[in-house]
Amino acid sequence: MPGFRSLDAEVGNYKLPVEGTIPEWLSGSLVRNGPGKFDAGGQRLTHWFDGLAMLRKYDFADGQVRYTNRFLRTQAYADAQAGQATGQFGTDERGLGKVLGWLRRLGPPEPTDNANVHVARIGGEHVALTEVPRWVSFDPDSLHSRGDFAFEDDLDLDMTTAHLSADPRSGDLFGFGLTFGRTHEYHVYRIPRGERRRERVASIPTDEPAYIHDCAVTADHVVLVETPLRIAILRALSPFTEGFFEMLDWRPESGARVLLVDRESGDVRAVPAPNAFSFHAVNAYEDGSETVLDIVDFEDDSIVDALALDTLEAEGFPGVPAGRLARYRVDPGGGDGTGAGGAVTRERLYDGGMELPTVPRTVRAREYRYAYGQATDREGANGLVKVDTETGSAREWWERGVYVEEPRVVRHPEAGDPAKGGPADGDAADGEADDEDRGVVLAPALDVDAERSMLLVFDARTLEELARAPLPHHHPFGFHGRFFPE
Repeated sequence: MPGFRSLDAEVGNYKLPVEGTIPEWLSGSLVRNGPGKFDAGGQRLTHWFDGLAMLRKYDFADGQVRYTNRFLRTQAYADAQAGQATGQFGTDERGLGKVLGWLRRLGPPEPTDNANVHVARIGGEHVALTEVPRWVSFDPDSLHSRGDFAFEDDLDLDMTTAHLSADPRSGDLFGFGLTFGRTHEYHVYRIPRGERRRERVASIPTDEPAYIHDCAVTADHVVLVETPLRIAILRALSPFTEGFFEMLDWRPESGARVLLVDRESGDVRAVPAPNAFSFHAVNAYEDGSETVLDIVDFEDDSIVDALALDTLEAEGFPGVPAGRLARYRVDPGGGDGTGAGGAVTRERLYDGGMELPTVPRTVRAREYRYAYGQATDREGANGLVKVDTETGSAREWWERGVYVEEPRVVRHPEAGDPAKGGPADGDAADGEADDEDRGVVLAPALDVDAERSMLLVFDARTLEELARAPLPHHHPFGFHGRFFPE
């Protein structure tokens, strides 16, 4: 499948042909991150997550779109150019496999700088992110790499999330990381708006650290889901352990917990939760004494092995387990941190397969109605889905042979504040009672028959296709991105 085939070509400021109409009001840049190359020196990387980071950017103005793609120029890239393929997850000891080298060498080796997961704007800089604390700054216009990004603090992490959750009202970013030692700890931190320093919110000891990919934010809490997928630190001592994923161990007997971390005091409530695995949170908010967390979860950890390149190339996405959109209602119980008296109830919000979820920025950390995502579990395509969390209904878009990647929602500049019950002009379109879904959905996609990628533009209310803009080449399947307004 071309979605797992390396791309060597780079283009800059390329005007894409547009079939249909891109709204004139859409102004800004969609910047995405993900793998662009899976081999070097005759060696094939072993996991999708190991591919060399390539940024791609779609600039919108006056109904037109221009495209730029560029590899991050990093040490990992230089190694690949010299014929040495290195990875983070399954290929060798670098990156998250830093833990292996740490234990074997009695000192931490240099982590990988292959920042291929996500992007953010921190302290005025655009930054490519990954799950080790070696992020890379880049120029937002040309996508040229500017070197390692350094925080102005002394928080020293061994692993970190590549998902920074923003509070749209304060502008602060929240994230978390892990340190390993005699006592392993999760560290939750805040990045104040416009700054490049992290303030520690809480440190949480754990005997069995879990692999946690994402977090969510409410008005009061940072929310982590500690699943039974644990990091077996001692497995690093085995000479047969090569990459980080071989250190992961599904331990249902260890149970799962939702960790509610108070944003101001740092107090932690750990509430027992149903056993499941999750990569991505959708949204979270407070509802009286309860915290509501919407996530995409899986029955177990089989999704991790299913994303190995040899499995994907042999079976494709039909062999990948389907995630389900679920709502966790978290009753925190007592305040002693043990979760005594607390409980989590889980409700399925959509029966189809779903991943790479998103909501409009303005509704994050507050009660909301619509969730968007990649619609999965069909053979020969990935679609787009919009779920109404109030009614349980959904709209879907599919096209045979087209694989849709992570969507991003951009609201119309005249859309009102959904928390105030309607649009600024008081005239909700199509009889809608709110203005939450007024705007567009941007979704990159790959046409596997044509072996060519394209950008799709949809009406966020109806999922009607408004435009498609073919790229000059295929692009390997990517991970995450953000829309930066003009």
